[in-house]
Amino acid sequence: MRALAALLLLATVPAQAASLTVKTGETWAFILRNGHPIGAHKVETSAKPATGQIVVSVRPLMGTTMVMTNNSPVAYTFRAELLQGGKAVTARPCTLPAHGRPIFEQWQQKADAVRLSGFKRASADGLC
Repeated sequence: MRALAALLLLATVPAQAASLTVKTGETWAFILRNGHPIGAHKVETSAKPATGQIVVSVRPLMGTTMVMTNNSPVAYTFRAELLQGGKAVTARPCTLPAHGRPIFEQWQQKADAVRLSGFKRASADGLC
């Protein structure tokens, strides 16, 4: 029974590592490896991303507001889910541009947090 429990625990680790959940009021910095956020850590609201780093802030403004800045030479598309009361609602974010240009997302729904995952290389033009 213990072996089965340990195996189930290990099976959930990649799924958890494949996303980053940013609670409303927090700012996090991270880098991407194979489309997954790694090395995520809280930073000050005024933090600027180091080379190759992404910084994301989530605020309770006009529903839920997210600002994300990517200081790498690669633009990305990604998945965003608004989390409220244990339920996840898929949000529609714009492409995250490269070279330190930010995106500003605003969703009418109030969320406790935003879960980010599925980062994929995008065209330099980007879509919204």
